[in-house]
Amino acid sequence: MAKVTKFSTVLETAEMRAGGAAALKKSLPKAKSAKALKAVTDDRYLSLMSLRVFSAGLKHSMVAAKWPDFEEIFFAFEPKRVAVILDEELEALLKERRIIRHWGKIKATRHNAATMAAISAEHGGFGAWLADWPESDIVGLWDEMQKRFSQLGGKSGPYFLRMAGKDSFVLTSDTIKALNKWGACTGEPKGKKARRDVQQVFNQWADESGLKLSEMSMILACSVD
Repeated sequence: MAKVTKFSTVLETAEMRAGGAAALKKSLPKAKSAKALKAVTDDRYLSLMSLRVFSAGLKHSMVAAKWPDFEEIFFAFEPKRVAVILDEELEALLKERRIIRHWGKIKATRHNAATMAAISAEHGGFGAWLADWPESDIVGLWDEMQKRFSQLGGKSGPYFLRMAGKDSFVLTSDTIKALNKWGACTGEPKGKKARRDVQQVFNQWADESGLKLSEMSMILACSVD
């Protein structure tokens, strides 16, 4: 692997391409504080997680338009209530035209509710579990979410974290292109070791720049064509 470029160079390039530091800063995502993450109730996390699951591969605006009906049908996404939906009740949802009738994602909603309820009971809230996970091992959180939850593999887990406000980088095509350009990796970091190596580079850049993972991720994406 080539020598990793200092993040100051990446930042300067992104600022130039964005039309200045102020313009770039406006485009950066905002991660929530640990206190803010803990303040969010479990039902809102399950709703957001389910929104990400059902949006994967579909037009996001179409899914969002249906979400009030999802909220009604899935008991406002209260995890303990959703976790005990009977099999026949789930199967009946395949005839419910107000929602997206994808059997795998419908089943995933109940599974994810039960998993979230268990995590919440152990850690004093799902938000507390997210808040306490160190950003220096965010790829470890990706792996844990993929293992414990359903339909949160690939980019879905990182995108959910970004939506929830947990600081995380996301390996979009532009971010990967930039990581290659600046010597952080070669090709797409697919396996666990490759992602851990990328995490180490992000940690190095965080120490240098004082920026959050989500901010650096967006800056990287803005540094390439």
